[in-house]
Amino acid sequence: MTIQRLIFLIAGTLVLSGLALGFFVDQRWLLLPAFVGFNMFQTAFTGFCPLERILIKLGIGQTAEPCGAAPR
Repeated sequence: MTIQRLIFLIAGTLVLSGLALGFFVDQRWLLLPAFVGFNMFQTAFTGFCPLERILIKLGIGQTAEPCGAAPR
C-alpha cells in the first residue's frame, strides 16, 4: 500500500470517527475532523503533509509520491 492511500485511509477513519463521537458522545469531538480537514487543506497548498513525514520515519508504506502531489 502506498503512503498516499494509507494517508487517505487514516484521514477518512479519523473524520468518520470524529463525526460519530461528536454525534453520540460530545460535540467537542467535532474538532478532530476539523483538524484533519485543515491539514488536508494546507497540504493542498504547501505540499507538506505531517502524517507523511511520520509514516516515512516509522518505515510504514511505500514511498511512491508525496501526498500533495498531483497524479500524472
